[in-house]
Amino acid sequence: MLQSLDALDLSKNQLSGGIPSSLSYIDRLSVLDLSNNNLSEKIPTSPQLDTFNASSYEGNPNLCGAPLPKKCSGEEIAQIPAMNGSREHAGMQDEKEGFISKGFYVSVALGFIAGFWGVVGTLVLNMSL
Repeated sequence: MLQSLDALDLSKNQLSGGIPSSLSYIDRLSVLDLSNNNLSEKIPTSPQLDTFNASSYEGNPNLCGAPLPKKCSGEEIAQIPAMNGSREHAGMQDEKEGFISKGFYVSVALGFIAGFWGVVGTLVLNMSL
């Protein structure tokens, strides 16, 4: 139902907290005004939300990120690895985020053991009957 919304004006409502990234799912949204609230954190990035200019967000002193001129803390550091493009650094980042973790290896090992004994156990039972 909200996906057909084309204008959303929530200005001057004393809203606080971060902007929900779910706003990016409103495909027809062509007008967004979140100005003059008490919003904070980083503005979510998405093809939909990136179409709005800074006037949609102004008057929120704790809001940061594009299209506002105020950078979020740590934003400069986060851009350096992306520009570097090092494969080694990208692999380390995946491990830090838990993409390949001990839990993954444990689940693979348990799956192998269960599959192996499922086949072998079935063969042994069939031979004994």
